[in-house]
Amino acid sequence: MDAPIGHFDHAVPAPDALGDLIRPVADAVRHWSGSVPADQIVYVDTDPRWADTAVFVEHYGRELRRQSANCVVVAGRRGSETVLAACVVLSTTRVDVNGVVRRRLGARKASFASMDTATGETGMEYGGITPLGLPEGRPVLVDPAVADLPYVLVGSGRRRGKLLVPGKAFTELPGAVLVEGLGVA
Repeated sequence: MDAPIGHFDHAVPAPDALGDLIRPVADAVRHWSGSVPADQIVYVDTDPRWADTAVFVEHYGRELRRQSANCVVVAGRRGSETVLAACVVLSTTRVDVNGVVRRRLGARKASFASMDTATGETGMEYGGITPLGLPEGRPVLVDPAVADLPYVLVGSGRRRGKLLVPGKAFTELPGAVLVEGLGVA
């Protein structure tokens, strides 16, 4: 199959690649119930050495930079309570953690979650975290610019491989909320 964006040697519908996905992501694909059919989510096999977005687009094509998104885990704190959320923004922007995210979570302080917290809470590899398959009940804050793209390249839960996901599908993830201004230049 040809990938809907980019040029990859190996691209298959995600339901046909469940064995290549970590369990929470495979379960999310297996039980997908969004209006976008699961077979429109595409898994592409990629080298883990090039998992970080800047390096990835240099290797697989600079045109992917404008079609890539990062998913980061943030921690919002108010007193002794900590709330974790995933934020999905275009890779050409950064997450407005101390403004938009902090206010959205009702936190006094917000920061990127530590690597141990992010990987421990998601069950995913650092550098491959994806909004598909996140633990139930976690907010998934999505910048509208991500949802507006026909396809978005995002992590697969592992450093090896990526998912190509129709932008609209991000709005249908459990806990998803579109948040204006989430990604800033």
